[in-house]
Amino acid sequence: MFRLISIGLLFLLSCACMNPAQADPKYPGVGRSATTREIQAWNIDVRPDFKGLPKGTGTVLQGQQVWDAKCASCHGTFGELTQMSGPIVGGTTAEDSRTGRVAALSKPNTVLRSAIMKVPTLSTLWDYLYRAMPWTAPKSLSVNETYAVTAYILNLAEIVPEDFSLSDENIKTIQERMPNRNGMRRDHGLSTVKGTPDVANTDCMKDCTGKVTVHATISEDALHSHGDLSLQNRRFGSVRGLPPGKNAAKRD
Repeated sequence: MFRLISIGLLFLLSCACMNPAQADPKYPGVGRSATTREIQAWNIDVRPDFKGLPKGTGTVLQGQQVWDAKCASCHGTFGELTQMSGPIVGGTTAEDSRTGRVAALSKPNTVLRSAIMKVPTLSTLWDYLYRAMPWTAPKSLSVNETYAVTAYILNLAEIVPEDFSLSDENIKTIQERMPNRNGMRRDHGLSTVKGTPDVANTDCMKDCTGKVTVHATISEDALHSHGDLSLQNRRFGSVRGLPPGKNAAKRD
């Protein structure tokens, strides 16, 4: 009880010491509005129209140096398929860059599909590198390093030459060379509520005349690879883990 009272007093004292000018008007004396600098620290996403892209520059050679030091251990020296990740580049042609549609994506026998084959916007590649890479230290790349690594990937994909320097001033022109820039569909429900979803589901959801069975399975070789899954999931709601042993096929 004494501990709870002490915590309550500390909270009231901290609120009393806050600057009233910074407090949220909806809750007088409690908290404050985020500063411009604090918002900028989180507002780092880059839109497809490149709004939010910071000023900077980086060359292919600089990108290769950063890549060898921070990226190659997972993605290979040339962005090839590795045990850690799928291929970053490969599968595109000069004709794809001209048309903006990767022909191999429409072929059913195309097994490996690289990132550069699928991504339509260069801003997506830049943004992902800046916010999520490298895997072991996300957000550790500087702005210029991100431009450099992006330039190196573009060079590996034969979109820019070896002596190219990518910057906020010329990145829009490189977008016009992206192999799959015209490959994004927008005529479905994910982009507009007026669109038509790109699925065709015939399962009954209400007043069904037939029997509908919904189930999920985990292969036997993977069932126990992560220990007791029931101890690793939340204990409320409809999502539960699987118990180990002979009852593994049943939910707890």
